Amino acid sequence: MKPLFLIKNAVLTSVVLLFFIKASAQENVYKHKLVVPNLRIPWGFTFLPDNSMLITEKEGKLIHFKNGIKTEISGLPKIKVLGQGGLMDIELHPNYKNNGWIYFTYVSSTKNRSRANTTLMRARIKNNRLINQEVLYKATPDTRRGQHFGSRIVFDSKAYVYFSIGDRGERDVNPQDITRDGGKIYRLHDDGRIPNDNPFVNDKDAKKAIYSYGHRNPQGMEMNPFTEEIWSHEHGPRGGDEINILKKGKNYGWPKASFGINYSGSKFTDKTAIKGMEDPIHHWTPSIAPSGMAFVSSNKYPTLKGKLLVGSLKFQYVTVCTLKETKVLSEEIILKNLGRVRSIEQGNDGYLYVGIERLGIVKILPKK
Repeated sequence: MKPLFLIKNAVLTSVVLLFFIKASAQENVYKHKLVVPNLRIPWGFTFLPDNSMLITEKEGKLIHFKNGIKTEISGLPKIKVLGQGGLMDIELHPNYKNNGWIYFTYVSSTKNRSRANTTLMRARIKNNRLINQEVLYKATPDTRRGQHFGSRIVFDSKAYVYFSIGDRGERDVNPQDITRDGGKIYRLHDDGRIPNDNPFVNDKDAKKAIYSYGHRNPQGMEMNPFTEEIWSHEHGPRGGDEINILKKGKNYGWPKASFGINYSGSKFTDKTAIKGMEDPIHHWTPSIAPSGMAFVSSNKYPTLKGKLLVGSLKFQYVTVCTLKETKVLSEEIILKNLGRVRSIEQGNDGYLYVGIERLGIVKILPKK
């Protein structure tokens, strides 16, 4: 039998350890504030120079939020809400203050309204109405399939516009074929012209806007402000969600190489890497269903600065990825169980904002 003082010491040690664990867990909890309430699926949002927001609702609404008031922008093009698609991402031109251009992706139909595909448009807003609408890219062919539209938009430091289109459910047809849309990242000049140094401009049959291919369904894309590289993430099936750094003309492997399996549990490939194809810098298995991403460059969050935030639709949280150059060293989960995380942005004010389905847009509050 142990002496009484040893038992007391063991109990005291356990109490101190439990307190330490609880305190450490509390230190990792970020509080939040709901700033835009009552949104259904805030697919994307961006900040205007006056810190007001433009917010896309997947159902086909563009909302201007300022001083607590939502104003619906009129004059949108015809938007087809089909499965996972509708009105999707939105981004400002880097020189928005001078030219007023906004860019957004949406699902559109041409002749047959039961078929559709992803479209990139730019327009301006005047008196709460869209004007000067220009279609910059329309993926073809339209299809009845309702999955994998992409779609994120990002500008690089030279004002090229990048946007993603998923494989449209045509896994074995689109992603590896540069003559077809789908499963690609595209790059254009800001007015829709094809850059003359795009990788496939001299291939007679290729889609000239393609920048990279072999993607499944990229729903996160951002320029790394520290390196100016374009990073993206994409959905795998059951496993194999990926983070990639985009490189001109490279093949990212889908579906020839993947860490995922079919939803039925069967395999569609036995390869996780193939020579000549780009490997992901990080993958999630099981899938977290990633959507939205943001690099933290703000001084508002000293412990988050330099890290990458990725939303999870499946598990309803934001994961904070600690990076060392191109490697993810660790992950920490924050904002758990508020709802399906759809979009993440760092605002002009340096604060981090997260779009959550069936809730709205919340601001992550810095730790005191």
